[in-house]
Amino acid sequence: MPDFATYPSLKDTAVLVTGGASGIGRSTVKAFAAQGARVAFLDRDAQNATAVTAETGAPHALCDLRDIDQVRVSIQTLAAQTGPFRVLVNNAARDDRHDWRDVTPDYWDERMNTNLRHMFFAMQAVAPGMIDAGGGSVINLGSNSWWEAVGNFPAYATAKAAVHGLTRTMARDLGQHRIRVNTVVPGWIMTDRQKELWATPESLEAHRQNQCLPDLIDPAYVTRMVLFLASDDAAMCTASNYMVDAGSI
Repeated sequence: MPDFATYPSLKDTAVLVTGGASGIGRSTVKAFAAQGARVAFLDRDAQNATAVTAETGAPHALCDLRDIDQVRVSIQTLAAQTGPFRVLVNNAARDDRHDWRDVTPDYWDERMNTNLRHMFFAMQAVAPGMIDAGGGSVINLGSNSWWEAVGNFPAYATAKAAVHGLTRTMARDLGQHRIRVNTVVPGWIMTDRQKELWATPESLEAHRQNQCLPDLIDPAYVTRMVLFLASDDAAMCTASNYMVDAGSI
């Protein structure tokens, strides 16, 4: 990895990351901790969450993000340790494959709860503290999969498409309080989950051909975009999409 930028404005800033125990979320927690931020995270994976806390010192709360009452209590608990959050990274999601023929109303609703609904309620929970502090930054993680017309997960793709609408409307509602809301849009990121479940030699080669750049994307590069948008360097950036996809659209 190259040497990456340091953002002085992130030092001592209270940051909350959802889904911080693995993948892009884990990379993001580690990167904020390295910046000197007071970062905390939510996850339901106790084993990996404990490992991330041991590595970074970042406190965590075990939380099923589908349970909004649990989300609210967990955010309040962590804010008592870090101070009111000035940055929220809505990272948590699961791209489980599913055949459209097999989708039931209950499964559809569960996918929305897993991949979309908690983003809004996390914003709702942290926004009052950001308003009192005079501003903040929300970074929602989208996906370029629906723009590429990737199949085999219609509920996931729909939820991720909706993230962009959520970002735009909340950027308008919160902008008067100097709270910025943006979407980071990853391409196919080589997390451990992707490598274990989907990354065959054939699929990787096909994806390389679809990218403008030949290199596969490490989670660190998504994290660096998140850090920029969280920092004061991005003070005039809001309501926008920031692609980290090696030019694959």
